[in-house]
Amino acid sequence: MGTDFDSSTAKYVIRAKIEVDGVVDKPDVVGALFGQTEGLLGEDLDIRELQRTGRIGRLQIAITSKGGTSRGEIVIPVSLNKTATAILAASIETVDRVGPCTAKFTLEKVEDIRGAKRRKVVSRAISILKGWEEEIAPGAGEITTAVTKARKGPITKYGADKLPAGPELTSSDEIIIVEGRADVLNLMKCGINNTIAVEGTRVPKTITDLTRKSKKKVIAFLDGDRGGDLILRELMQVARVDYIARAPEGKEVEELSRREVMKALQTQIPADQALALVSGRKPREAKKRPVKAKREPKPRRTEAPVDRKPRRTPRMMRESVDDVYIEKIGEIKEAFKATIFDSKKKVIVECGVAELAKTLEGLDEADAIVLDGVVTQRLVDMASAKKAKLLIGAAVADIEKRPPGLGILTFDELGQ
Repeated sequence: MGTDFDSSTAKYVIRAKIEVDGVVDKPDVVGALFGQTEGLLGEDLDIRELQRTGRIGRLQIAITSKGGTSRGEIVIPVSLNKTATAILAASIETVDRVGPCTAKFTLEKVEDIRGAKRRKVVSRAISILKGWEEEIAPGAGEITTAVTKARKGPITKYGADKLPAGPELTSSDEIIIVEGRADVLNLMKCGINNTIAVEGTRVPKTITDLTRKSKKKVIAFLDGDRGGDLILRELMQVARVDYIARAPEGKEVEELSRREVMKALQTQIPADQALALVSGRKPREAKKRPVKAKREPKPRRTEAPVDRKPRRTPRMMRESVDDVYIEKIGEIKEAFKATIFDSKKKVIVECGVAELAKTLEGLDEADAIVLDGVVTQRLVDMASAKKAKLLIGAAVADIEKRPPGLGILTFDELGQ
């Protein structure tokens, strides 16, 4: 990582390595640093206050994710005295979680830009950290033991990692992956016994082997929060997941009622579509915003590549897209269905969105596809392979490669 900060004001530079058992982003690391050091050393050494008053510079973070883990480096320019810098550096090593994931922040070195006593500062900071770890560790273990004892129930253990699982995991045709033991207990209360818990923030090898070697349908049932998003991204990297079910926004699976559990499982969506949504794309809103908020005033301009597009939408609906496809949108909308047409605009087959990919694989060709779901890169590639000319979906994910000759439209663009 570079050092693009003002060295004329900074006296020292704190460099630390980051290791996280999960998939996280830069904002997650910043939030962990601010949140877990707040109030630890008093107002004089609070990171937020130090940054506000200019005594530390902008936090520079480089982090990459691979195989379900994240690694990186953090660089903090500091204009404090030696003692305060050492204490601040040591406090960084007390951060042990990033979001829902366990983490380890290791002080690499403290560089003295003016060349004075760098080794003494680093050594002192590390010794302080070791003392804190020895003092805190027993308390953490006692809490974990108490929680484990309080959560007793008719749960089995599965695999080499001895993961909490429902008694029907091996005999059922489906596998439901949840985040923790409490989730398994709640689903068992609802009569769902084919569950297994990740039990932690890193997906264990047992889950990877179970999903990739089994031919069963795999559903991940996750919390409706940021932690659920991160675990979803990690699962998609290291395991095979077919469908995703989510708790309502802001809720956890362990606190859902039976009605909420059943509703969430009934509205499961294909995993690749869920991954597109947690990447920050809510396509129906995203399509409305540029058309209504940004492009509406522009028809008055004489140069019209931008303003001509929204004005042509009704014309496109009447002329470029056949009425048979427009009518089909009204029939399948909010029903999570998909319809495949031949070159004569006749319906070849109609199926659920979840079965669309499998259905396409069994066809020789398809001229047009209308689906009440998200158009993903995988679906675009499959449609192109079947020589399709038109693909209409409720929303479109991030499409990196658009084959020539394949039109891709959304319900919003067609006024539906």
